[in-house]
Amino acid sequence: MATVYSEKEYHVQLEKGDVGEYVILPGDPGRCEKIAQYFDEPAHVMTNREYVTYTGKLNGVKVSVTSTGIGGPSAAIALEELIHCGAHTFIRVGTSGGMQEEVLGGHVVIATGAIRLDGTSKEYAPVEFPAVANFDVVQALRESAKDLNVPSHTGVVQCKDNFYGQHSPESMPIASELHAKWEAWIRAGALTSEMESATLFVVGSTRRVRVGAVLLVVANQTRRALGLEDIQVHDTEAAIRVAVEALRKLIEQDKKNK
Repeated sequence: MATVYSEKEYHVQLEKGDVGEYVILPGDPGRCEKIAQYFDEPAHVMTNREYVTYTGKLNGVKVSVTSTGIGGPSAAIALEELIHCGAHTFIRVGTSGGMQEEVLGGHVVIATGAIRLDGTSKEYAPVEFPAVANFDVVQALRESAKDLNVPSHTGVVQCKDNFYGQHSPESMPIASELHAKWEAWIRAGALTSEMESATLFVVGSTRRVRVGAVLLVVANQTRRALGLEDIQVHDTEAAIRVAVEALRKLIEQDKKNK
C-alpha cells in the first residue's frame, strides 16, 4: 500500500528498513525507551506526535517498539503504517483496570479477545466480526508469563473509547446504559478494561498480521466497590518482560518454521 502525502509514513514518519518485523506497542510514548533497554543495540529512530520508535535486536533479529497513544484511532494508524514498513508480528503492552475479583493489581492479563466498544474497528469490519488475538502470540505470552513467574490471567477484555464513561458513568447522559453494560461484561467474565486491543485485533485480522496483548492490571474497581483490598500497581515492568520474552519465543519458532 502506498504512503499518504509523503515518502515516509505520514504519522509515524518511518519507512521500510527503519523497523523490524516484530514490534512491541505500548500506548505511552514514555514507555518506549524503557522497553528498548531490553533490546540489543537499541537506537532511537523517530519521534513524531504520539509515535516514538526505537529499533534494536532480539536473538539476532531486528525488532522495534512504537508507541500508539491512547485509544483506537491512533493505535490503528500506528499498526497500519508499521505494516506498510514490513512488520508482521505485534504485541501490545498496556495498562488496564481489573473487573473480576481475582484479577489483582500487579497481575497481567493476556487477552484472547476483546469486547468491541471502540468506534475504529467498526470501520474495518461489522460488529459481528470478533476481535480476537492471534493464537501463536497468545500461547507465547502465556508460556512467557509462566516462565517468568508473573501472575497472569487469560481471557476476554473489555475495550472502550471513553475512559471516564467507566470511571464516572453517573456523570454521563447514558448513565443507566453504562451501568447495565458494565455489569453485563462482569457477569459474562470480562477480566479487565482497556482502550486499544479490540481495534488492534480487528485491524490485525483484516491486514493478516499477528497481534496479541499483555496488560498490566493497575487496580480493580470491582474489588473497591465490594469493600475488598484494592492493590494499585503502576510499574509496567512485569508486562514488558512478558512481552519481550514472548517475542523471543516467536522469533525462534519462526526460525524453525522457515
